[in-house]
Amino acid sequence: MIGGSEISSLKNLGGKSEQWLKDIGIRTRADLERVGSVEIFRLLRKKGYPSSLNLVWAIEGALAETDWREIPGSLKAEIESAIRKL
Repeated sequence: MIGGSEISSLKNLGGKSEQWLKDIGIRTRADLERVGSVEIFRLLRKKGYPSSLNLVWAIEGALAETDWREIPGSLKAEIESAIRKL
């Protein structure tokens, strides 16, 4: 991708999140889709990164090509429930 990485070109994701994602092997949109936001959250925490729900919403928004604040409450509740089970 000319002018930057595929991850940093996605909505909601910037340099810091790109670095963290690369560290766990996530380099493309396809990687985000394959691994999923909940597993990414788990992997980042396991590596010691201070991953938060805001990053999870950013990933979900990037995949939906929307602002993270527009993620439906029902999806947020489902994801929060899955994270609590980790």
